Amino acid sequence: MTLQEINQAYNRITGSLDNKELKNAFDSLQSLISGSQEYNFQEKLNELQETYKYMLRYRMEGVKDPMQEQIYHNLHASAYELTDRLRHKLLISESSLAFYNRRRNMQVLPKTSYGEIHNRLTSYFDTENVVEYEFTLSLLFNKVWVSDPLTSEESLAIKKILDDSRLPFSTGCQIVSALLLGLQSAFDKEKILLLFDAVSLSAEQEVRVRAFIAILLTLYIHRKRTSLYPQIENRLATIAEEPGFTKTVLTITLQFILARETEKITKKLQTEIIPEMIKLSPKISRKMNLSDFATDHLGNDMNPDWQDIFADSSLGKKMEEFGELQQEGADIMHSTFIHLKNFPFFRELSNWFLPFMPKYSLFANRSNEESREKEVLKTLASATFMCNSDKYSLYFSMLQLPETARKMMIGQFNSQVSEMIQQNKEELISKQGKLEIISRQYIQDLYRFYKLYPSRLDFDDIFALPLDFHNLPILRPYISDEESLMTIAEYYLRKNYFKDAFVIFSQLAETKKDSDILFQKIGYCKQMLGDIEGALDDYLHADLINSESKWVIRRIAGCYRTLKQPEEALEYYRRHEELSPNNLSIQISIGHCYLELKDYNKALKYYFKVEYLDSKSHKAWRPIAWCSFLTGKYDQAHNYYNKIISHQPNMEDYLNAGHTEWALQNIKGAVNYYKEAIRSENNDFHKFKEQFIQDIPDLAAADIEDSEVPLMLDQLLYALS
Repeated sequence: MTLQEINQAYNRITGSLDNKELKNAFDSLQSLISGSQEYNFQEKLNELQETYKYMLRYRMEGVKDPMQEQIYHNLHASAYELTDRLRHKLLISESSLAFYNRRRNMQVLPKTSYGEIHNRLTSYFDTENVVEYEFTLSLLFNKVWVSDPLTSEESLAIKKILDDSRLPFSTGCQIVSALLLGLQSAFDKEKILLLFDAVSLSAEQEVRVRAFIAILLTLYIHRKRTSLYPQIENRLATIAEEPGFTKTVLTITLQFILARETEKITKKLQTEIIPEMIKLSPKISRKMNLSDFATDHLGNDMNPDWQDIFADSSLGKKMEEFGELQQEGADIMHSTFIHLKNFPFFRELSNWFLPFMPKYSLFANRSNEESREKEVLKTLASATFMCNSDKYSLYFSMLQLPETARKMMIGQFNSQVSEMIQQNKEELISKQGKLEIISRQYIQDLYRFYKLYPSRLDFDDIFALPLDFHNLPILRPYISDEESLMTIAEYYLRKNYFKDAFVIFSQLAETKKDSDILFQKIGYCKQMLGDIEGALDDYLHADLINSESKWVIRRIAGCYRTLKQPEEALEYYRRHEELSPNNLSIQISIGHCYLELKDYNKALKYYFKVEYLDSKSHKAWRPIAWCSFLTGKYDQAHNYYNKIISHQPNMEDYLNAGHTEWALQNIKGAVNYYKEAIRSENNDFHKFKEQFIQDIPDLAAADIEDSEVPLMLDQLLYALS
């Protein structure tokens, strides 16, 4: 069988099992066994089918068996497990995926038990044999990752390693990551139970938080299967009794939501902020005449012009937003280190998950020679704003520098950066706490692996999944309280994930039908998703509960206008006007409603009011000019279009100014404005003509005969040729 045929058959079987269609799954399994001639699996399939037939027969005969549900779950789980084993057997010799390549490589190595590996780790660590410790840790990672479903003996041996306080926390961290990758390749009850052991047994918070993240990801990836194993639900219930469980789930959930922003932040840095800084640099040089400065003339005062130049540019606001993202914990470093993952260190898969270790063997020889480099390694280890992967990238980059440049950089690290990192660490710990810092760093390490690892296509990208842990049935009992759901929903809303926010707000509204705020937010989500009619319904509901919200009244009016119902919109704008009599935006919106209702004189009244209340603004000029034209006040329209043309006009302005001149019988003036309109659209006559034709009814109302229109258009073509 080809790889494609194997994978298609596997997906067909698991799809049937996901839908609880066991008969279809058994039939497809039979076809896969026959097609692959792997008859060693036939006996187990026959056993499952016979048990299922007996269960169904007893059910049809009305026999009540208290064990029926458990038998069914066992059958269901066993069918999944048989399918996984058969797939692995078929792919082990055929697939080029990293999992199977590593599995084949492991098979040619001398067989080493987990107990032997445990002994080696403790021995090498005690004797400070760093190289051998790292090699053995990598061996352990790979052995756990590509293992068959663990036996109870193997599981116990790994558990002992997790529970060994003599070993550094990096050991537990690597076991957790290997379990996560292994579980992503195939579900294994023993592996997920080991993750629960890591949460319960490890004295290191780093290990516990990583294990917690791995548990949540596994529960999500295998959400159709976990309910078949009572042991998993029992272990989850046990750790849920520990203080801070809900906070941990919430923190991790929010960190994964924040991870969705990484690509947007990277794009913003590369396309907006960095180019803006490059453009700003020459301007700063010109303003400050840097070439005129000599060393002995320099003082310690900052130039106030710097701030002005910075504030005048769009970069100022972007950098302010950038700083807020950094404070929030967003992954702003990804773009910096995206091209620094080509060092030999990153060729070994397990190193992508390795905590930053100052005593790492590749650093050891150098740091023994130079005590200052030891300080740099300690400083990097304590940096809370960088994930482990980026710390390795930074230090390996420093090692590539010429000796003079490296020593200079190390000196800066020790004198300036060290103090800054320490202050940043204390500030972040006080603001966010260790839980948030550890979870953020590990999720960022995972992000870099799934996005940048050379063979990343061999792994299903977890960051392409919604990862809405709050929707998992197995987690719902622990995170369905109003406060938790509201926290998640608000975060979705703030990050513009309106669909996700809408689902939670709607769920909360089922039990809080008297909350106008909830219906406001549901309406807003619908509006941002393009469902204007649905948004209007929810805004109206919110208005019934609280009729004093100006925000809601304005949204209702806006929805009506969007739905081309200006009369209804006008009613709500008028309500808003009573609450805010001199709100210019509302005044101009009322004018627009009258304009859409073709009551041009009333529209003009409101536009003139806006101009009177805000004489410095030009926002009322265009509607005044157009309404003046529509009401036959051509001289007034002419005066306002003259003002508009002198202040950054657009194509529509030139077009309307041309109409006005034509109505005043100034044909040459009309032609000149029409020519400018065409030029403003890159001389696209056809685009101009489309707009022009739409205005023919308004020209007719200005007593311009239909027969004149084609003549004007031909005149324009001659004028442009």
